[in-house]
Amino acid sequence: MHAAQKILIVGFGDVGKRLIKLVSPQIYSLHLQAYTLVRQTERAVVSRECDAIPIWGDLADRHSLRKVAGLADTVFHFAPPPNYGLHDIYTRNLIAALSHQRRMLPQRLVYISTTGVYGNCNGRIIDETCRVRPATDRAIRRVDAETQLRAWGKRSGVSITILRAPGIYAEDRLPMARLKNRTPVLLVADDVFTNHIHADDLARTAWMAASRGLPNRVYNVVDDTDLKMGDYFDVVADHFNLARAPRISRVDADKKISASTLSFMNESRRVGNARLKRELRSRLEYSDVKDFLKRNSER
Repeated sequence: MHAAQKILIVGFGDVGKRLIKLVSPQIYSLHLQAYTLVRQTERAVVSRECDAIPIWGDLADRHSLRKVAGLADTVFHFAPPPNYGLHDIYTRNLIAALSHQRRMLPQRLVYISTTGVYGNCNGRIIDETCRVRPATDRAIRRVDAETQLRAWGKRSGVSITILRAPGIYAEDRLPMARLKNRTPVLLVADDVFTNHIHADDLARTAWMAASRGLPNRVYNVVDDTDLKMGDYFDVVADHFNLARAPRISRVDADKKISASTLSFMNESRRVGNARLKRELRSRLEYSDVKDFLKRNSER
């Protein structure tokens, strides 16, 4: 990042807040100006507390986004798609708004997508060269967002970086409620591999991508955790001295677990992060979930 840079965070949630806190020293030392797109008063309050200027707008309403045109040199697009349809109209509206002043396009846009776009890989180790095969509407919308952004980048010259993130965890983003509610997980023979990244490491990687990411490049932002879902729950349960989640067969899971939760149990993959380490030169604060829990207990 250069001096006097202006950044805009679209989708100012937990990761966006962590990014602002990460770069807050540069807001003063490098005269960095940060903006956030918000549509709720409480988000605007949080934005100001983080020394970022809130810009009112709703991704569902293209006309409300006029103020973002020409506003920032770098855009961090962290907003998820809507919960309906097969297309991401939020990303479409954002692209239209950012393109409104063609002489003042952002230099770069960093988008957080999901490793869910790969679909079920039956536990294989995969990397960014694997074809996307989304199996849920949720993942199909993410592929649509990625496709829109990369096509826009090629047309406009804006450098697009796609970060595919798995399950995000943090001290306040662990499966405590599911453990306390005794929500079951699959038997070992039926279980699936899952992937993880700490929220701070995701925010830090997004910031690195803004200066180190190659144009129209995809990066898997995952840590080195190599656990099946049930084993992950066991690790968390043991750490907090909670009862382990009960194990059930896939047949029983179809009857006892909600469809939304079950959708995550239908996909198994181990996502590689070599490109993340090689090209972005990312050094994760937490190498894996066990490392995080150990260090968290030592504080």
